[in-house]
Amino acid sequence: MTNNRDKAYQLSSQDFKFVCDYVYDAAGIVLGESKREMLYRRLSRVIRERDLSSFTEYCQILRKHPEREQTYFINAVTTNLTSFYREKHHFEYLQNYEFPKLLTQNLASKRVRIWSSASSTGEEPYSLAITTYEAFKSLLSQWDVKILATDIDSNVIATAKAGVYDKTRIEGIPGQIRKRFFQQGTGNNRDKFKVVSSARDLITFKTLNLLHEWPMKGPFDVIFCRNVLIYFDKETQLYLFERYYNMLKPGGLLMLGHSESLGAFQPYFENVGRTIFRKPV
Repeated sequence: MTNNRDKAYQLSSQDFKFVCDYVYDAAGIVLGESKREMLYRRLSRVIRERDLSSFTEYCQILRKHPEREQTYFINAVTTNLTSFYREKHHFEYLQNYEFPKLLTQNLASKRVRIWSSASSTGEEPYSLAITTYEAFKSLLSQWDVKILATDIDSNVIATAKAGVYDKTRIEGIPGQIRKRFFQQGTGNNRDKFKVVSSARDLITFKTLNLLHEWPMKGPFDVIFCRNVLIYFDKETQLYLFERYYNMLKPGGLLMLGHSESLGAFQPYFENVGRTIFRKPV
């Protein structure tokens, strides 16, 4: 199988370097040799879809039309692995500690803002919306609670906004929550489940490149930036940490992925849990 693949397309070192540089310039994502196989698979699909003869031919298109191709290309190569309640301890911390605290702390304004900054196909922001409902209960209708969900990939944002998932995607969700927050399809769509409108209405979905301008004003009470910083170099990570810090309200939380850390920016936050960091008041 590998031999047939190699005969079909060859990803030369020159083309691989060009693509890695292009991804870094466009999105700040660092792709090293360990990502070569992933990049090969994803670009192979692009070549087949475009009916091109080689990686080199597609690299020539990227050189000739870098801005026109950027969205399509980034959608094709970015990673979008996610699941409902991924790294469950983050949602448990919100429900058991942070949301009860905000119910008291923000009582005067009755305002809460949450940002899922690498939301992929929507499982994370919907998990946040459901956790919010579980914590606020009947009080939610009296509060101004909004969740912003952003991702660089316009295709996954479209999927997230639709809020429809295969049965296999929601199997790990407790039964009572599935019954309350997911509506099963009928007929040929019996294996499809749609997030109910009450949860969808809490979320605004937007396409956003984290390295470009952030049009939202904030401040946010909670920001999720999980399993995306690992694709940036140290300099870019520090740049983003500073931007997240400035976008958080004093006392706000920043959630990182299980393999991520604040690095040199650690002194600016208080570690209050596993990959849970609080901006000092």
